[in-house]
Amino acid sequence: MSLRLSDLSACFEGVIPSIIATASADGMPNISYLSHVVRVDEEHVALSNQFFAKTAANVRANPKVTLILVDGFTGDQFLLDIGFVRSIDTGAMFDKIARQLKASSAQIGMSEVMRLKSADIFRVHEIEIVPSPVETARAVADRAPVSLPALSEEMKTIERQAEADEIIDSLLGAVQRVLGYSNAAVLIHDSYNNSLITMGSIGYESTGLGSEIAGSEGLIGAAATSGQTIKVSDMSRVRRFGEAIGLETETAENATRTVTFPRLATVMSQIAVPMAARGAVAGVLFVESDERLAFREEDEATLEILASQAATALRASEREAAASEPRQVCLHPESVAGREIRVVHHRFDDSVFVDGVYIVKGVAGTLLRMMLEWHLSEGRSEFTNREMRLAAGNRMPEIKDNLETRLLLLRRRLEEKRAAIRIVRVDRGRVRLEAEGPLMLDAGRE
Repeated sequence: MSLRLSDLSACFEGVIPSIIATASADGMPNISYLSHVVRVDEEHVALSNQFFAKTAANVRANPKVTLILVDGFTGDQFLLDIGFVRSIDTGAMFDKIARQLKASSAQIGMSEVMRLKSADIFRVHEIEIVPSPVETARAVADRAPVSLPALSEEMKTIERQAEADEIIDSLLGAVQRVLGYSNAAVLIHDSYNNSLITMGSIGYESTGLGSEIAGSEGLIGAAATSGQTIKVSDMSRVRRFGEAIGLETETAENATRTVTFPRLATVMSQIAVPMAARGAVAGVLFVESDERLAFREEDEATLEILASQAATALRASEREAAASEPRQVCLHPESVAGREIRVVHHRFDDSVFVDGVYIVKGVAGTLLRMMLEWHLSEGRSEFTNREMRLAAGNRMPEIKDNLETRLLLLRRRLEEKRAAIRIVRVDRGRVRLEAEGPLMLDAGRE
């Protein structure tokens, strides 16, 4: 049976470097290692060109090239007879290789060194397996293919959800049910400070709710800024994400106003999938596995389908909440018995502390401050998304983008910290502030 490039998918993960053999015009051979080889289609591969001037010169002088690929699972080697077609330094394929190279090298602090100069496209004329003098490892048992009926059902479930929390939870559940991955997180883009904020996660000892990733940091930032899926398939070759991050404690959060991003200590594979709707990236679906080469091509495609469906649902939820006409808010003051609850709001970063415990910052912190001010001045406890959007929009124009997810973050952080204050969803575009005692707001802090 003749081999196809699609049969060699485990060879294109960048786990084991490939070898390229070229010859000059007068026949002098040269051998180099390649960090990335990408399958373009069934007839072409693209090779990263970073440092090798001699290899590049040989290819131009003598376009007949031999390439050795190694299966990251089994160690099987494949010999490819290839011919140079063209070199590219712009375009979608070049950008894809450059992003993957940058994401991988960033894990070892070499993103500025491992820069892609160009990518060379080659036509594959022949593929043959290299006989091995020793028995190679057995291939990992094939996993069952993705169930299309199961995927379809999960997409319908996500589409049916009306609220941001239901959409995010449905997406995370679908990752687990359809693909079997136990560690995943959803981060939503926050244009106010150009970051991605964790809104939900599964499989981690600490949820990481409210943790932030800078808009261009690592795999997650690269996926968000490029709008393309990015993965690392063997973390044993790079510094694991989060190794240098301290353990999350309430004391540390109170001091730094920073929540630690959730992490899998034994991670071997990571994938970041942009959640895009109509070309706009709303967030990133981030999945980890303790297996090498965990994410197959069909896994990647499945995650992209689910992430896109969730992004579309979030977009619709935000629009519907903004357009809803909630009933008149009750203005009758309510008396609450119990101990006094002290809330402190710091204006310089809009961080909020309840009884000395850090809750949240940014837009979500501003929303809580506004609700508390209205509660104390008007005696009411129910508020509409519309009035919060209008009130906060004067200071934070970006509030129109994803108010629903900011309210979700606030509600979940209050619940996670077991605060004496709760935000309860009453109906579409409407929430209620509940407290275990009378409230005292200190909103003058800098």
